[in-house]
Amino acid sequence: MPSSELNGQVALVTGGGRGIGANIARELAGAGMDVWVTGRTAGRVESVAAEIGGHGLVGDVSKRADVERWTREAGALDLLVCNAGISGPGDVFAEPDDWWRTFEVNVLGVYLCCHAFAPGMVERGGGRIVNVASGAAYLPARFANLTANTAYPASKAAVHRFSEVLATELSPSNVFVFSISPGLVKTEMTSDMPDDAPWTPPECAPRLVHALATGEFDALAGRYLHAEHDPPDRLRGRIAEIQADDLNVIRLRR
Repeated sequence: MPSSELNGQVALVTGGGRGIGANIARELAGAGMDVWVTGRTAGRVESVAAEIGGHGLVGDVSKRADVERWTREAGALDLLVCNAGISGPGDVFAEPDDWWRTFEVNVLGVYLCCHAFAPGMVERGGGRIVNVASGAAYLPARFANLTANTAYPASKAAVHRFSEVLATELSPSNVFVFSISPGLVKTEMTSDMPDDAPWTPPECAPRLVHALATGEFDALAGRYLHAEHDPPDRLRGRIAEIQADDLNVIRLRR
């Protein structure tokens, strides 16, 4: 039976028609949230929405008109999950249009969604935003299995930095922004990865997003949280330590 922990709250998950996004949507619906699922493929979006008793919105996160239409259709949100993303070309010097398309989806898409929904959260006195970044934002390319892909890690580094700055600006208005890595999860996007890769269990990211939605971890807004290495049970006892030692941040060391 679904829990009622977040009953009555409204969430929107971009890229929710498959993979990690679909699993996050299922988790939030199971926690009692009214969930809107977005994506570019109508069949997939509508299928997930029907499965969870939610709502489907078709469109492209990189298109401002689509995102602004979602604000009119979905209305006020308690939680925005910016999950939509693409892997980008695996060529160190890919065609510029292909390379930039990765930024349009992964970075501009996050910005457009935050630009559209965050002001309403501020006006209503609170809300939460979870932006899906990646370990590729800080890991050396050889460890992130992205040795020739210059677009994806650069875009995810931008997502994290944007999230950190936005968290600083919005936290005083009770709008808390988080940057998470779902880990390496088996999806269509990672289908070319070897079977012995360090896979992250698919339930980790949904559980972390669920925990962040409750407000228990608002003190960690703006920090980098990894779904597998920073599970809620472990984070619960480390909040003071993380704050005191300024952990879970990406910084330059000299």
